[in-house]
Amino acid sequence: MFRPDHDLAGTIARLFIHPVKSCAGIEVREALLTDTGLNLDRAWMVVDPQGVFLTQRDWPRMALVRPELRSSDLVLRAPGMLALHLSLDRVEQPATVRVWDDTVPAWDMGAVAAQWFTDFLGTPCRLVRFDPAHRRLSSLKWTGGVEAPNQFADGFPVLVASQASLDGLNERLAAGGHAAVGMERFRPNLVIAGVEAHDEDRIDGLHILADGGEAWLQHVKPCTRCPIPDIDPATAQRGTAVGDTLRGYRQDARMNGGITFGMNAIVREGAGLLLRVGQPVAANLKFD
Repeated sequence: MFRPDHDLAGTIARLFIHPVKSCAGIEVREALLTDTGLNLDRAWMVVDPQGVFLTQRDWPRMALVRPELRSSDLVLRAPGMLALHLSLDRVEQPATVRVWDDTVPAWDMGAVAAQWFTDFLGTPCRLVRFDPAHRRLSSLKWTGGVEAPNQFADGFPVLVASQASLDGLNERLAAGGHAAVGMERFRPNLVIAGVEAHDEDRIDGLHILADGGEAWLQHVKPCTRCPIPDIDPATAQRGTAVGDTLRGYRQDARMNGGITFGMNAIVREGAGLLLRVGQPVAANLKFD
């Protein structure tokens, strides 16, 4: 048994990579862990002509952009659009963009990509790639002073949720006469099984027995939820059932009453290791 002295034991149930911020994710069986999270997660971002990031909050149709990662390119597909092929090793010109309060250097992906997103979203925009030479740090307040880089994620390299947390939500949705929802709405990177609902809130982090060594993801901040989980990823239609249901039992005092689901984490050990579905995880409960 992996780390039998720890309070909790489970496994990696699912892995997700979201190459383009706020577009659909890709479920994978394995993923390379880097110091900025899973490899190529939130490596690209859609911006307006001023370089400010766009998300599903204002542009729900972004949920319909479905990526596929191949060995040498990223392929994007969307309803009514020809596939957009982007080479993984090619960019156009440098750019400066803004994600939340951070202004960071990036690389513009060129006119074809810009026109593709402009046509699909119906607003002028461009596609950019994060500049790996830049270190965009997570909030030092929440990391306890640890320098934890991330790319275009909202604020932290990895988002962790448990299958039991989703099951608990779906039980409440069913009791209210609503359809069940998938984990895709919450856009996690790691989904863990074998623990109780919202145990991810109560642990110090995850120790993972990965290929070639052990990884350690430190949990640092509850993930406050915006309206995106109420957007149906299959249709881009907005609803209210998810947010209304979570509001009944997930108002988090740590976030001044904000609704939370999942935990943001930083990579403390294990960058360069391969994570796979089925790998064992262990954690200790944290008592503040």
